[in-house]
Amino acid sequence: PEKAEPDELNNTDIAQVKTQKQEEIPGKSEKIEPASAKLFHDKFAGILNDFVNNKGMVDYKGLRREGIKLKALLEEFDNLDPNEYKSWRKEDKIAFWINAYNLHKLKVVSANYPIQSSSRFLRVLWGPTDLRHIENEIAMYKFLVMDEEFTFKKVENRFFRVEFDDPRILLAITDACLSSPPLLNEPYYGEKLEEQLGNQVKKFLSSPLAFKIEGQKRRVYLSAVFETGRYGRQFLKQFAIDRKFKDHPPITRAVLNFITNYVSESEASFLEVGNYSVKYMSYDWTINDGS
Repeated sequence: PEKAEPDELNNTDIAQVKTQKQEEIPGKSEKIEPASAKLFHDKFAGILNDFVNNKGMVDYKGLRREGIKLKALLEEFDNLDPNEYKSWRKEDKIAFWINAYNLHKLKVVSANYPIQSSSRFLRVLWGPTDLRHIENEIAMYKFLVMDEEFTFKKVENRFFRVEFDDPRILLAITDACLSSPPLLNEPYYGEKLEEQLGNQVKKFLSSPLAFKIEGQKRRVYLSAVFETGRYGRQFLKQFAIDRKFKDHPPITRAVLNFITNYVSESEASFLEVGNYSVKYMSYDWTINDGS
């Protein structure tokens, strides 16, 4: 859990992306077989299938017991040869960073499971299983990928907001809580990334914690992930529109335009021509615990 903050990028993050695209990385020069990307992603299939169910709930108790196995798996991200990564298609690179992000999130949450809080007041205010009790541990967690140090925020800013610039990716990464986009119980793969991201968006929007319409009240409820302070601005580049949703601000118009591609025909029609207000829902930070 990270505090909502403006969707502004650090100049260092942008510069690093530009530099990486221009640099030649010394080292191995042999041609990498296309199948290598799929084989790499396959390494994480077992642990995701064993500890994440089809609703995105996680067996953190069992995963904590497998801490050594998870640690060894995560070293695969650090040990990957940068030249091999560079040879992959864009889709496989996206899958790589989604998988790295989600698996490291599982590591830090399972390492702090069961959640403990020294504040009796916050236990009452938030409840005992709220991830905000360990928000500092998550925000400060550092991990290595191809021998470079990252935090979750750095991965989001450098890759998901700048280099790849596909807002659907932001609905594929987990916050490890009930209001989060659900965690997939298989790795992401470049060869089926389009299908996986499309299904992920539909699954997320099917939850009443992400999207719902109250026709009688003329109100549409949206997840807080779509707010300006979270990921909202990321939808502007591809989905900005002036012709429809005219009663709403530009970012909300872009989000609504995006959503119409993934909801039912009747819901899309209501969004496009109905008179309604938009309300962003409170985020439920209760851990997605399926232990």
